[in-house]
Amino acid sequence: MQWKCTICNYIYDEEEEGKEFHSLYDDWYCPTCCSAKEMFVQKGGKRAEELYDIVIIGSGTAGMTAAIYTARYNMKTLLISEDVGGLMNDAYPVENYPGYISISGFELMQKFKEQVEALDVTIDEEEVISIEKGESFKIKTKNKDYMTKSVIIATGSKRRKLGVPGEDHFKGKGVHYCAICDATLYKGKTVAVVGGSDSAAQSALLLSQHAKKVYIIYRKEDIRAEPIHKKRIAEKKNIEIIPNTNITEIKGHDFVSSVLLDKPYKSKKDFHVDGVFIEAGTMPSTEIAKKVGVALNEKGEIITNEKAETNIEGLFAAGDVTNDFLKQAVVAAGDGAKAAFSAYLYLLKKRREGK
Repeated sequence: MQWKCTICNYIYDEEEEGKEFHSLYDDWYCPTCCSAKEMFVQKGGKRAEELYDIVIIGSGTAGMTAAIYTARYNMKTLLISEDVGGLMNDAYPVENYPGYISISGFELMQKFKEQVEALDVTIDEEEVISIEKGESFKIKTKNKDYMTKSVIIATGSKRRKLGVPGEDHFKGKGVHYCAICDATLYKGKTVAVVGGSDSAAQSALLLSQHAKKVYIIYRKEDIRAEPIHKKRIAEKKNIEIIPNTNITEIKGHDFVSSVLLDKPYKSKKDFHVDGVFIEAGTMPSTEIAKKVGVALNEKGEIITNEKAETNIEGLFAAGDVTNDFLKQAVVAAGDGAKAAFSAYLYLLKKRREGK
């Protein structure tokens, strides 16, 4: 097999000269250029950007698992994320991740991060603005551009807003999206949790340890929580479910003082609460994927095959941002490992093709 020096274009035949190439997955440098320890390619008299084997966008369960695997495959890896840990940081308690009977989401993500850093993976905590596809991929952030041979999008999901009057006005002044962050503010007070998911149930259980009264307001008859959480809610004397009901407005002066319901509860539509915790579900974070032309389904999720491949060659996706049927941390971790292996095989194929 022949190898071409990235800097001087010297053609190297490994059968004639022996196997003295710099690295299988990095750009190859001939002995002269490599000995100069030049880490940038000279092009047209200008210094080109450093080239990564892979850039992983997102640092939740999927993104950090992918980084662990790509690092172990000896791929030059960069992990970019505005919020290390993602929404998993807000999960409490996590009781269905193998190896832990109970652990907070934040603590679990810190353990992931420690493992990633132990493998010398660079973590850049900033927002990705766009991905541009050319001969390689250009990843643009607010502060810097990065060049990479392949990409894994693992941007996860973001919280869905309720979309009612007063929600934005009272954000941080009685309207919250994270019970683990703000539950302690409501000691001895009355709060509402909006939603019927398992996350809503867990938020209500956490809030019940601080608040005097917790109302779960849900638009359907029965909440969709896991049986163990439904049982715990039924056993809590200070949690009450208001079914078949929607909030139409959040009201107050300086802070939230009540919510307006679409039907009376206990003869009242204007219902007193001191705080509102919104658990209206999530939506995939696919803004940058859309810009580069990644195919999405009707739910706005990235369409991937069984190898975590998207419709764009060299661009992979993993975790809750994809069309996975089950949105769980353990599934996202498996996705991250799968995407990393697919990227590894992709680069190996390109190397063998001499590209």
